Amino acid sequence: MLKWLLLFLTLVSAAASLLTWLRAPDWRWTWKLAVAVGEYGYWLALLPLGVGVSAYFATDGGVRLAAVSLSVLAASLLLRPVFLAAKLAKKLPAQLNAAFGHGANLSEPAFDPARLYWHGEPPRARMNTEVFSQPAGIELKVDFYTAPFAGDTTRRPPCLVMIHGGGWDGGDRAQLPDWNHRLAARGCAVAAISYRLAPRWIWPAQRDDVLAALAWLKANANRLGIDPTRLVLLGRSAGGQIATAVAYGANDPAIRGVVAFYAPHDMKFAWSVSREDDALNSVKLMRQYFGGPPDTPARAALYESASGQLLARAGSPPTLLLHGLPDTLAWHRHSERLAARLQELGVKHCYLSLPWATHGFDYNPDGPGGQLAGYALRRFLSAVTKPL
Repeated sequence: MLKWLLLFLTLVSAAASLLTWLRAPDWRWTWKLAVAVGEYGYWLALLPLGVGVSAYFATDGGVRLAAVSLSVLAASLLLRPVFLAAKLAKKLPAQLNAAFGHGANLSEPAFDPARLYWHGEPPRARMNTEVFSQPAGIELKVDFYTAPFAGDTTRRPPCLVMIHGGGWDGGDRAQLPDWNHRLAARGCAVAAISYRLAPRWIWPAQRDDVLAALAWLKANANRLGIDPTRLVLLGRSAGGQIATAVAYGANDPAIRGVVAFYAPHDMKFAWSVSREDDALNSVKLMRQYFGGPPDTPARAALYESASGQLLARAGSPPTLLLHGLPDTLAWHRHSERLAARLQELGVKHCYLSLPWATHGFDYNPDGPGGQLAGYALRRFLSAVTKPL
């Protein structure tokens, strides 16, 4: 009985570890499993190794060979993101310098294997919540994370505007707050904002809410202790679509840059590849967001106005794109196509593709994807928010 249990455990571990190499099936829960094995696999690898050692001593013959082989395979695949992150980290500083010029020299490496296991207590910044807009009587709030020297009028920090994901019909500004605390502690204020959600509110309500947040930040810059001429937009997933659409469409010199994690940017293209049977029922999400498909001139215009890829022009803000190659929820081609368009236009940009990562890979800031994303983001911010 024991030998079959050990064999079963190694088989399950090997099957799960394949998600660091293959795209997860279109089931609602598998992408979360992919995040776990991709960004915490360096811990999970201990399980198949332990089971494999137990199988070596507790079994014999074909069962021993199969269990030990499967355990080695599982551990190798679970550690794959670590080795790939280390490989990408060697080229990342030069890649970012070539894209955006030299920013501040960061003391830490782009990827530190020791940080996977020992990273100490994450920093905490002071945060307060305020209302920045009340469209149709709805209170839209911002969680403002104060940078350490925000009160120093001689060097007011830039501000990063954080736009949450959630398929346009969910999510909130409290997503992944550790990132906001860490960035604020390093000298960049963070404004994590709310926006009106579909299906009650269709586009461009979300754009208008972000623009209202930018106006509020500028009007309150002295009180908040920020530089209103150095703003950067960052969005994840649905928030990344909003971020690039606003950044490229606003023609606002105060927007110094835009960052998008695993997001779509050409909404007609996104509609063309959407399916009802995918992990999110993306057809339903887009119908909710735009009020229907792009089958009328009015709705086609809405889709175009929400498409950063179509709004981008020469002189658009510098852009940092991050996407996992096997992302189940948002195809990596979305970021690839935007990067190609920015290349055509001569817009400064960098596209960081992670071969193992899926949607939400930044859930663990100290994991393989989180470390690379954090380093790229900090280098990007230091380069694009230099005082003019």
